[in-house]
Amino acid sequence: MPINKFSTIILWGIKMSDIGIVEVEPQLVIGMRKTGKYEQIAVMLPELFQYTFDKGIEITGGPIFVCHEAGEEEAMKADREGTADIEVAIPIANRVEDTEIVKCYELPGGKMVKTIHKGPYEECGPTYQELFAWIAEKGLNITGPTREVYLNDPAEVPPEEILTEIYAPVD
Repeated sequence: MPINKFSTIILWGIKMSDIGIVEVEPQLVIGMRKTGKYEQIAVMLPELFQYTFDKGIEITGGPIFVCHEAGEEEAMKADREGTADIEVAIPIANRVEDTEIVKCYELPGGKMVKTIHKGPYEECGPTYQELFAWIAEKGLNITGPTREVYLNDPAEVPPEEILTEIYAPVD
């Protein structure tokens, strides 16, 4: 797997459907949040990257999407209606000043269930279903927004090679 600007993680030998509990450290990020349709993620992330490049901000990890809707039905409804709460962020090394559009903040960490989806973004539904079923089977409760961390760049790899880490905070 090629190393690119989004990730220095090598995933040799990881089964893509592995699900497990991990402890995630809080991350300093620069981010933006808007209301609309999820297709805006594809516009917001490049805008956020351009801002970091223009300001010389040191990036320390892959881009993140935080999903504030609770569950698939609520997310699909919000997307259809254009009322989805869309938050994108990029981990950074040092605190920077906020603007009206871009905010610097700490993305919370904690106990999370993690899995990896391999393939196009629009085909991650079954991976989420597996994740939610695993959480229910273990008797855990989701305690906040799920998030996706994009490990490679879809402009550099074919759709079937896109890697997305999916996290759900649990108690």
